[in-house]
Amino acid sequence: MTKAQADTAMKVIEGGKSVSNARDLLRIVIVGHVDHGKSTLVGRMFHDTGSLPDGKFESITEMCKRRGVPFEWAFLMDALQAERDQGITIDTSQIWFKTDQRDYTIIDAPGHKEFLKNMITGAAQSDAALLIIDAAEGVREQSRRHGYLLHLLGVRQVAVAVNKMDLVDYDKETFDRIEAEYREYLRSIGVEPTFVIPVSAREGDNIVGPSTNTPWYKGPSIVGALDSFQPKSDPVDRPLRMPVQDVYKFDQRRIIAGRVEEGVIKVGDELVFSPSNKTARVESIEAWHNVPGRKAPTQAEAGYSIGITLDEQIFVERGEVISHVEHPPIETDVFRARVFWLGKEPMVPGKTYRLKLGTLDAPVTVQSIETIIDTTDLSGASSHQVERNQVAEVVMRARRMLALDEFETSPKSGRFVLVDKYDIAGGGIISMEGYADQRGLITARSSNITKVEHGIDDQARAFRNGHKGGVLWFTGLSGAGKSTLAVALEKKLFEKGYNVYVLDGDNIRHGLNANLGFSPEDRAENIRRVGEVAALFARAGMIAITSFISPYRSDRDRAREAGGDDFHEIYVKADVETCEKRDPKGLYKKARSGEIKDFTGISAPYEAPDMADLEVDTSSASIEECVEQLTKYVEARFKM
Repeated sequence: MTKAQADTAMKVIEGGKSVSNARDLLRIVIVGHVDHGKSTLVGRMFHDTGSLPDGKFESITEMCKRRGVPFEWAFLMDALQAERDQGITIDTSQIWFKTDQRDYTIIDAPGHKEFLKNMITGAAQSDAALLIIDAAEGVREQSRRHGYLLHLLGVRQVAVAVNKMDLVDYDKETFDRIEAEYREYLRSIGVEPTFVIPVSAREGDNIVGPSTNTPWYKGPSIVGALDSFQPKSDPVDRPLRMPVQDVYKFDQRRIIAGRVEEGVIKVGDELVFSPSNKTARVESIEAWHNVPGRKAPTQAEAGYSIGITLDEQIFVERGEVISHVEHPPIETDVFRARVFWLGKEPMVPGKTYRLKLGTLDAPVTVQSIETIIDTTDLSGASSHQVERNQVAEVVMRARRMLALDEFETSPKSGRFVLVDKYDIAGGGIISMEGYADQRGLITARSSNITKVEHGIDDQARAFRNGHKGGVLWFTGLSGAGKSTLAVALEKKLFEKGYNVYVLDGDNIRHGLNANLGFSPEDRAENIRRVGEVAALFARAGMIAITSFISPYRSDRDRAREAGGDDFHEIYVKADVETCEKRDPKGLYKKARSGEIKDFTGISAPYEAPDMADLEVDTSSASIEECVEQLTKYVEARFKM
């Protein structure tokens, strides 16, 4: 290898900068309704700019003569035999194109409804989009769906080409109507089209330069619009994210390999691996194609594939996410997602799929389907399943902790795909709205602690008290009757000789947890502390009755883990309508008016128990009947 070749091959050098004189590369995806002229437009653009490979135009022309079919500009893009036969684009086609300003990869994505999966694949790789609308047909359902998908995939640079203007005699009013309608729709979903351009791909109007057929249009041509777009910059200013691809043993070293997706990694940085929460410092950065004698790189930026060694041997595996200790990803086993469903079978609650996120491959279950979104008018509807080509807001739950980010803050690590059996069945973006980052709840910060062994065992305490200790964990919506039942049960059990005490918001929030607010993270920490205190009461031989909404299943699972076999989850059941009618403190009314944000059951989630130890339905039974049911439960399980 010559020195010049070595310099070109080096992706990472000292200081983390690449050595390259290459021009900017912009990836453009072309989308639109079937037969609106995407491939025709691209073929014409390549021809008119002289970007076709030598002989390509002549070979396609000759092919049309042999087959006895009229020449179509689209044939320059439609590379598959099946596409020529059917006259539609089936797969995404990629070809390279250049202007005086930069290089391009043009991704021609299929517009037919049955091939939306391929369109999504193309859009996910792009920096910008050119969306085609037929001037004669106007804005169609598929046009809106494509616009919504571009928004869902984070494509923010969008130009709209109103094609086939020759079919409407280059009528300005027709163009203005389509432009106004589609701009309004795109703005409603958070997309601002940079340009809306009247074109005729077949005739070459406004493809490369201005057209005399549209003297009323003063904007750029298609090529001019594309040249104005900016490539996505490598996200070096974001917090470090490097998914672990694999771990290799090389010489005496263990090299952790992966691609820096965001941020910068340097020798000496303290890293945390999520979700295992193991930490270590970077000992060295191993770059591919290192040249003998060249100083080893000391840092690497987003976009580079590297290996690293650590200052201590820790076990990590594929799928973990490397970050700096100061800015780690979220750790959770539950999250919201906006999903575009492509599966052969409907998505249904309770079914498990494979989630692929970076190098992570993990099973996730659909906990609930919140809303089906109509991409034409953005209205929502309820449904028990998500059909093919529908967009839905769902809640997903994993069997273990996942390391992820919200899409709004980290587009690369905030979007995922779902696999059903062996097929890609859907894709989506992550939101943690209403759910807590559980990292702080599962990370142990104390060290050098030795557990105290008591001289009095549980049996001795139970013998003295006449009953076993335990936790009765009341969970349910606000207004379900938890506090009323807890106080009534406490009184009845006390009268029967039980050592019993109620823990609720009044005696916890005004003391132990006075420093906590009502964010998802603070609510989770509130329940964590309550769970630990209740477990201490139980080990002291008392019966602790807790009365908290405790909306998150994962929080209740942690409380159960703290309480062990002495933990009993009691679901105080009542639907939202019943609770809202009661509304003893007027909280639902305030939540409906917007005075209270993140109110459970209205604007924040409540995850009902899957398998509670006891279910008490206050919507169908009186307080006395419920207390009697609870008392019998306690006597059957706690009495010596």
